[in-house]
Amino acid sequence: MEMVWTRQWAIFFGLLIIILFFCSRSIAENPDRNNLGEDRYDEPNHEVQLHVHDHQVVMDNGIVQLTLAKPEGSVTRIKYKGVDNLLSNRYGENSRGYWDCVWQNNGQWVFLGTSFEVINHNKSQVEVSFKRTWDPSSDDSGPPLSVDKRFIMLNGSSGFYAYAIYERLEGWNGTSLWQTRLAFKLREDLFHYMAISDTRQRVMPTADDRRRGEVLSFREAVLLKNPDNPDLKGEVDDKYQYACDSKDNKVHGWISQKSGVGFWLITPSDEFRISGPLKQELTSHVGPVSLSTFTSSHYVGKSGEEIFQDGEAWKKVFGPIFIYVNSVSDKKKALSLWGDAKQQMLKEVESWPYSFPHSRDFPKSHERGSVTGRLLVLDRYINQEPTPASLAYVGLSVPGEAGSWQDEKKGYQFWTQADEDGHFFIKAVRPGTYNLFAWVPGVIGDYKYDAIITIKPGRKIKLRQLVFEPPRDGPTLWEIGIPDRTAAEFFIPDADPKFVNKILVKHDKFRQYGLWNRYEEIYPDQDLVYTVGESDYRKDWFFAHVNRHGTDGKFRRTTWQIVFDLPVVEMAANYKFRLVLAGANFAELQVRLNDPNGREAILSTHLIGRENVIARHGSHGRLWSFTANMPGYLFVKGRNTIYLTQTRTSNSFQGVLYDYIRLEGPPQ
Repeated sequence: MEMVWTRQWAIFFGLLIIILFFCSRSIAENPDRNNLGEDRYDEPNHEVQLHVHDHQVVMDNGIVQLTLAKPEGSVTRIKYKGVDNLLSNRYGENSRGYWDCVWQNNGQWVFLGTSFEVINHNKSQVEVSFKRTWDPSSDDSGPPLSVDKRFIMLNGSSGFYAYAIYERLEGWNGTSLWQTRLAFKLREDLFHYMAISDTRQRVMPTADDRRRGEVLSFREAVLLKNPDNPDLKGEVDDKYQYACDSKDNKVHGWISQKSGVGFWLITPSDEFRISGPLKQELTSHVGPVSLSTFTSSHYVGKSGEEIFQDGEAWKKVFGPIFIYVNSVSDKKKALSLWGDAKQQMLKEVESWPYSFPHSRDFPKSHERGSVTGRLLVLDRYINQEPTPASLAYVGLSVPGEAGSWQDEKKGYQFWTQADEDGHFFIKAVRPGTYNLFAWVPGVIGDYKYDAIITIKPGRKIKLRQLVFEPPRDGPTLWEIGIPDRTAAEFFIPDADPKFVNKILVKHDKFRQYGLWNRYEEIYPDQDLVYTVGESDYRKDWFFAHVNRHGTDGKFRRTTWQIVFDLPVVEMAANYKFRLVLAGANFAELQVRLNDPNGREAILSTHLIGRENVIARHGSHGRLWSFTANMPGYLFVKGRNTIYLTQTRTSNSFQGVLYDYIRLEGPPQ
């Protein structure tokens, strides 16, 4: 009997050794198998729990625990991976994770709820609401808006979702909304590494570093004098250096190399943002702070303000966005969390529109429609037959004139990029009435499809081939730049060594501080002269037309010259001058031909732009397009000169960014 038991134990231990051998081999072959987002689904079958207390609401799915102030609806705590709170305790409970706005009367206003409601609660999902209802008969000093803030937590999800429903009823007072966003302030002792893109990520200075630094000409820019991290000494920090186009602003956030944890804001759709795919917004910056900015006047000026008239009704849903947290057990690999965050972003984009929000104001997939088609370009001076609008940006927006989408801010917009053959597919479109707009990189002008497009639930609209005929009167005599809505192709100088941000040395050079001052250093005695046929716009056309400093402390206007030869002049014909600006700030550009002191300019833009695009390190803001007829008798046979004068001279930041300039000959 004893031998039988001995044999059984021998068999048991033998099998155990074999199992352990294969397990260890598997781990050795896949050492990082569960490293990224480790335990992201620690308890995939954990029911989502909701605990409602007198002054707080707690949502918990076994991965993330979220605490919200009641009834205010501010995010006071995010507990994850043994970290009691990812948010900073240096701020009050309503200043850690909050929705706010900047409006016309009293500047910043934080939306605090006055009522709480459980919208949905089951084993797999919780959705709660914190509502601030504006009462015109009360003494509420805030903006005349009702705001319903929603938070959603799902089973097995490493994070939570947030969205808000803004509403105005008929009869309410008018107002202006300059900005609205969702902001998070993170732990200063944990989060030091910020990631915006593959090329813009770095160890960041602290808020204390900025306080000890030197404030530069533009107050958001600070020269770091005595940072805690000596590697940052002598660099410039400015939140606008981390701004991003809406089309690229899908995920950004922070990494804690100390705890191996990442915090990310993921925006799966741009439908609730304003002014199209090139609208720039702030992302993350020193604090550490992460922002989901839905609307602002940044880089577009007054056209980015939402102006409501007395009595005007309005409703819009901002979001949902996903607040995602991830982790690694090996803290040396913490920076790999950026790659995991990008993968999660792709999953969220693929899942849009979400099926789980419980609001009639957020239509689900089957309640939306789509538009497909193909866009061609016909420029008869280049090709006799239409050619594909390769990589065109095609979108639906509120009905208006061609290009009006860049000033549209109250409705929804839906954009996509066509393939190389001009085929496009705009999906998940909310029901409504739209115009279809487009612009093509490398082609001047804006396209608008004449017919109104009405989207109904489940409707799939297939358009015929659309043909865009860009502005053209005659053959191109010469051109400067590329019509791509940015100044990025022009000459961008290296930053002054005293004002460098190191991560911008190789990429996005235009975001360096103080480039407006480099113009005088490059052209100390004479303004820019560009000779057609000899000069190269990539080397010889400064990206920003700015002022000079005078010896008396005042600023001086600058006049640039375009020199070109005309072997033949048709005196009785008209030539067409086309000027496209990629941005402007309190500027006026005047154009003259062959006489820089001529009494009347052939073209004046008059005062345009409040975009601050130069000071905020942008390569583009709002697009401005101008044309002028130039009578043939003003030209001479041989050498001619066009003079471009920027006449407004109050400060360093006034000026324009050029996109494209073209002179066309008489029609043929």
